[in-house]
Amino acid sequence: MASSPTLRRRRLSWRLRELREQAGLTADEVTNQAHERGASRWSASKITRIERNEWVRPKVEDVELLLDIYRVDDPGERDAIVILAKQARQRGWWVGYADVLGKGTLTGLEPEASVVRTFELAVIPGLLQTEGYARALIASSGITDAAEIDRRVEARMMRKQILARSDAPRYWAIIDESALRKIPRELREEQLRHLVQVQRPNLRVQVLPDSIGPHAGMMGQFLILDFPEDPSVVYVEGHTTQLFHEEPEEVERYKLLYDYVQSTALSVDESRALLERMLESRT
Repeated sequence: MASSPTLRRRRLSWRLRELREQAGLTADEVTNQAHERGASRWSASKITRIERNEWVRPKVEDVELLLDIYRVDDPGERDAIVILAKQARQRGWWVGYADVLGKGTLTGLEPEASVVRTFELAVIPGLLQTEGYARALIASSGITDAAEIDRRVEARMMRKQILARSDAPRYWAIIDESALRKIPRELREEQLRHLVQVQRPNLRVQVLPDSIGPHAGMMGQFLILDFPEDPSVVYVEGHTTQLFHEEPEEVERYKLLYDYVQSTALSVDESRALLERMLESRT
């Protein structure tokens, strides 16, 4: 399993919040104790940012200070958390594409997912896009600089490599039929053929046909990531926002929504047959 500093940082944030709650301390109380220990720049908002995983590269000395305040004295437990902090400071390949990916949080979480479930209304999921389709999609968003388009396409193709790993996550995509019809005509055969050929026991594609009419997923696309040891997370992308839902109640609602959508989609075999018919008709 690939190591993701993004997931390590998320895990570290969760663990530090648990330790504070176990110690029975508020963020203000932690701040006061930090000041007493000579850390004058600490504030309650800093504690909140740490626990919300709103830091980029955790400082090991900050983590050690919190462990002191939370009275984590067991050497094995302290060492494990400090090692986690050091792992969280590493840089994934996506950091080199910060100019087009920003923080790259989704790209950083995907490498350690055990299961990825995605539902798309209008586009082919990013991990299943051909280079030509990805380029056309990026250009259609209003980006005109050729160099930026190249960078974004390159990053997206690198992101796809997780599906080629021997320990690739189980990947399940449900795609609304309208997304298939929106593929540019000159790219349609290549993209549809890729959706047929890429499938294997741990990678499946289902199509949600137009014939079912209104369905549970009409409010928008979303993606669910499950991890072997960490809580699941839901990713929802808007025009100007990238939202991550991590609270168990929210995640369960999206999992139930995915089940509803999947129950109305064509089976895997029926979906493949539809894709093959579209290839034959070129429509």
